[in-house]
Amino acid sequence: MVRDLDPDDIVLEISGLLKRFGSTTAVAGIDLRVPRGSFYGIVGPNGAGKTTTLSMATGLLRPDGGSISVLGHDVWRDPAGAKRLIGVLPDRLRLFDRLTGRQLLHYAGTLRGLDATAVAQRSDDLAAAFGLGDALGRLVSDYSAGMTKKIALASAMIHSPRLLVLDEPFESVDPVSAQNVVEILERYVAAGGTVVLSSHSMDMIQRVCDRVAIIVEGAVPAQGTVDEVREGGTLEQRFLSLTGEHRNAEGLEWLLSSSD
Repeated sequence: MVRDLDPDDIVLEISGLLKRFGSTTAVAGIDLRVPRGSFYGIVGPNGAGKTTTLSMATGLLRPDGGSISVLGHDVWRDPAGAKRLIGVLPDRLRLFDRLTGRQLLHYAGTLRGLDATAVAQRSDDLAAAFGLGDALGRLVSDYSAGMTKKIALASAMIHSPRLLVLDEPFESVDPVSAQNVVEILERYVAAGGTVVLSSHSMDMIQRVCDRVAIIVEGAVPAQGTVDEVREGGTLEQRFLSLTGEHRNAEGLEWLLSSSD
């Protein structure tokens, strides 16, 4: 049984969210409520609607139905008010990679209304936290995949948002860097921030998140605390039981025979 949440403590509320692409329904009436100070994970098989849901939640994709609010600001009726409170790391990351790391952070900060002094100080703080201090003077196009993810996350955090929405933040990130990112996000949550992230890593979600939603075919068959959702087993077991994603290897016996 999922416990009720205090309406005054909800940071992100999604109600009846719907999105169609032609005859395909990508998101079929999703309801989600994310409480303040939570580390909220979203998991689901490829094509389940995770990225579509997060894109609509952050104002990057217009829904066909339903509502989304961030701390009482409707994302589509009051986009400026809602987006001031959000930091976003989207799927299919696109950056102005002909800028240096410092120039990219300066752009992100000034776009959010920070003055030059605040941007410079926060840039240095974020670069030190993410281990990017020596790379700020280099073009982002020369960064590794992991470094690119980290500078993008720093850009999403520079204006001190109350909600971070991260789509696959650990993809292409090495284990050491991933742990560094987790520690930064945990400090952010401990200070009152809220993180919503999608990931294919069940172990990561189970280890760092306190709440989770499983999305299957554009719907949410299970959500709540990690313990509530996994129902005494592992999160992966619960995921497989809801998605039917387990496949066996029958019919591939030819792989075991030599081609000589």
